[in-house]
Amino acid sequence: MADDAKLSRRNLLAAGGALATAAVGGGARAAAPPGPTVPADTGAVQGGRVAFPNWRGPGDVPPAPTPAPQPPGQRVGYCVVGLGRLSLDEILPAFGETKRSRLVAVMSGSPDKARLAARQYGVPEAAVYGYGDWETLKANPEVGAVYVVTPNAVHRDNVLAAAGAGKHVLCEKPMAVASGECREMIAACDRAGVKLMIAYRCQYEPYNRAVTRLARSGAYGRPRLIQAFNGQTTGLPEQWRLRKALAGGGALPDIGLYCLNGTRALLGEEPESVTAQIFSPPDDPKFREVEESVSFTLRFPSGVIAQCMTSYGVHEARSLTVHTQGGAIDLQNAFAYRGQRLFVAHPDGRSAARDEKVLAPKNQFALEIDHFSRCIQDNLRPRTPGEEGLQDQVLMEAIYEAARTGAPVKVGPPPGAGSGLDATRGPEPEEPA
Repeated sequence: MADDAKLSRRNLLAAGGALATAAVGGGARAAAPPGPTVPADTGAVQGGRVAFPNWRGPGDVPPAPTPAPQPPGQRVGYCVVGLGRLSLDEILPAFGETKRSRLVAVMSGSPDKARLAARQYGVPEAAVYGYGDWETLKANPEVGAVYVVTPNAVHRDNVLAAAGAGKHVLCEKPMAVASGECREMIAACDRAGVKLMIAYRCQYEPYNRAVTRLARSGAYGRPRLIQAFNGQTTGLPEQWRLRKALAGGGALPDIGLYCLNGTRALLGEEPESVTAQIFSPPDDPKFREVEESVSFTLRFPSGVIAQCMTSYGVHEARSLTVHTQGGAIDLQNAFAYRGQRLFVAHPDGRSAARDEKVLAPKNQFALEIDHFSRCIQDNLRPRTPGEEGLQDQVLMEAIYEAARTGAPVKVGPPPGAGSGLDATRGPEPEEPA
């Protein structure tokens, strides 16, 4: 090592030691950073949050606002009902990224699993419930809402029990296995004076919301055609998703629903008619009760035609493409938990351009949970209320009927919904920080 390098390193170490000594023995004055403080570095409290000015230059995107989580005691407390793979892999971890919500209880049919999950997430043992413990849960003032994450066929019973316990309800999609059950769920929550929201996470995910804004803005012309695809391979024939009594159907209500709901949410319209085809391999025992693949076409009042396809028998792919007069808006990994990529193809003078729009990733589950918490705290209608889940169930029943008969089935907006956009939805969610 050269002498000047040794000296430089020695001087730095000596200077660091001197600063450490001053910090320990110099009192409060020595603990402060040297030099004047400026707002760009310290920020300032404004409207209940710490705000910093944009420190970046014009060549970079401005940073997002500094997070402003609510104190734990002000957050809405949740009991997660059902501790299957989705809850343990995605939903429980998502509470670590919420700002208005906290996990305070769990409910499961497996006591060992429930106690373990409770210990892992700091839930007290007294707040671990079995499926028959609704009366005990009712008496827990820490629980303001429940998140139902059980098999489709028991959503109705869980939601009715939660409403009877006086708790607000966030319910996984599909809402139920029949439109009549959906109506019962809405009525029960209305009678109990509690809010009901269906967990359509993609309607809160930033990239999906960006596609909706682009399509509705007319920046690239009016939408003409939409292609939506959601597919994956499915094994383990004994799983509940392949049992009609628990799932209500196969690929359509599980993953095809994202194509259906995503298209409706993108346009804000309700389809006028639907045609459909269903196929299941006759030699595959996995599909004795439910379908493997569904293709369905939706025709909307504006003239848009949406071609949607879903399958349990293909390599994983999840895409949404909006074709307009002046471009194509293409969202890859559209319905996945993460990894979305948004491209826009359009003419650029005498050239063709394909631009990628890069957004800050956000946890979809944390966003939807916090939206519901805000609706509870501020008495707002959720963006995806029970009526949104009911309409999808009505449309899925029409898809099955169209596939059975081979003829188009007329559909439309719910009775009394009118002709405006987003008839089954509440106000737009707030932009995530």
